[in-house]
Amino acid sequence: MSDERTPPPPGTDILEELEAEVAEILAEERPPAGGPAYQVVGALVAVAVGVGGVVLSLGYGLGSLRSPGPGLWPFVVSVVITGMALAALVVGRHLDDTEAFTRASVLPVVGILTFVVLGLLMPVIGFEIPSLLLCVIWLRFLGGETWRSTAVVSVATVAAFYFLFLYGLRIPLPHLF
Repeated sequence: MSDERTPPPPGTDILEELEAEVAEILAEERPPAGGPAYQVVGALVAVAVGVGGVVLSLGYGLGSLRSPGPGLWPFVVSVVITGMALAALVVGRHLDDTEAFTRASVLPVVGILTFVVLGLLMPVIGFEIPSLLLCVIWLRFLGGETWRSTAVVSVATVAAFYFLFLYGLRIPLPHLF
């Protein structure tokens, strides 16, 4: 038996074959279908995340557009999340293209909880340590990356955000250095 594939017969569209093969693979890996209730639950969770982000960002202070506080951009993002979640709540009740909750559904919850912990720890111990821990948890434990890539990407990401926020945008984040 040889591992080589035979060429397709003349007149066969290779792109169509590849698309069909990819669709078949994706269909096998897809979780079971959910229903409209799953859409509503997902939208309600997103509303809670957005509102929670708004509340936490207000605690950091918004500042102004000329002199943004540390909570301004998280506030903006949280408002957008809340608005999109409310739209999904209205429209989602009529959709049926959801996936049922599986064990993998817990991963976003863990991600959200670690982000909330970052927000709570930042005023206490600064920006650097909570951000580094967040990156490590997200990359290694939620993303399954190797320890080497987790370490390199985490340190580089925290350093980039440190210089971007503190020196580039001059946002007065609590920091150690």
